[in-house]
Amino acid sequence: MANTKTAIKNMRKTARRTVENRAIKSRLKTLRRTLTAAETAGSADEKKAAAINYVSALDRAAKTQVIHHNVAQRQKARCSKFIFAA
Repeated sequence: MANTKTAIKNMRKTARRTVENRAIKSRLKTLRRTLTAAETAGSADEKKAAAINYVSALDRAAKTQVIHHNVAQRQKARCSKFIFAA
C-alpha cells in the first residue's frame, strides 16, 4: 500500500489511465476484426471505410502513447492495400 499522498494519487491516476487505455486497445482490436471481416466478405467501399476507421484509431492511440508509434505505422502499412486498392 502507498505511504505518501503523492503515491496514493499516482495509484489513482494509474488505475484511471489503465481503464482508458484498455478501452482504446479493445476498440483497436474490434476495428481490426471489422477490417478482416470486410476483407473476406465485403465490397471495396466497405473495405476502404473499415481501413480508414482503423487507421484513424491507430493514429489517435499512437498520439496519446497508448501504443508505440512504430506499431501504428506497421499496422497502417499493412492495411493501406485496402485504402489504395485500384
